[in-house]
Amino acid sequence: MPDTPIQYVAKNMRVDLRLIGDMVTPGARVLDIGSGDGALIEHLTTTKGADARGIEIDMAEATRAVAAGLAVIHGDADNDLAFYPEGAFDFVILSRTLQAVEHPREVLRQMLRIGRHAIVSFPNFGHWAVRWQLAWTGRMPMTETWNRGWYETPNIHPCTIRDFFDLCEKDGYEVEEWLAADDQGLKSPWRRSARLANLFGEQALFKLRRR
Repeated sequence: MPDTPIQYVAKNMRVDLRLIGDMVTPGARVLDIGSGDGALIEHLTTTKGADARGIEIDMAEATRAVAAGLAVIHGDADNDLAFYPEGAFDFVILSRTLQAVEHPREVLRQMLRIGRHAIVSFPNFGHWAVRWQLAWTGRMPMTETWNRGWYETPNIHPCTIRDFFDLCEKDGYEVEEWLAADDQGLKSPWRRSARLANLFGEQALFKLRRR
């Protein structure tokens, strides 16, 4: 039997977006920050019945999402989250964007002010291939996840899985769920050990709430 449109979209979504979708409860109110062309919003709307909307800094991407009938506005995480009321959403999502914002700590604070839960994904700068390339070549690493040269990358605050655990502890956020994965979608077998996940996980996903 051929794939249905929903199954086709899910298979062709970025790995971290599919995993994020699994963390969202049916019927939830969702804000997707850095929503791109709205693929996650469409996925959550069709599969979870979510009331999902997004913010996207790239005007072309935002326009494409609106043209597809999705509730996406032009804006950015650093400046626009403060305008949302407290507790407006069940989930606020930031996928592969935390390392590219100017003030990641404040963005996280705002996410957990306006949402009951925050879901964050980011490339893990502690992955063994990143460490090896930096140590062996003395140059900034290039991998499937870190795939742009240092002179054109949007990543201004790279961090590791252990760094993020430390920040959550420091700022009083409870880690409800976390996992490490590679870019092919295989969840890391080191999920129960942050130290091993930090070494072998190419990207990380965290579901947070305030304590």
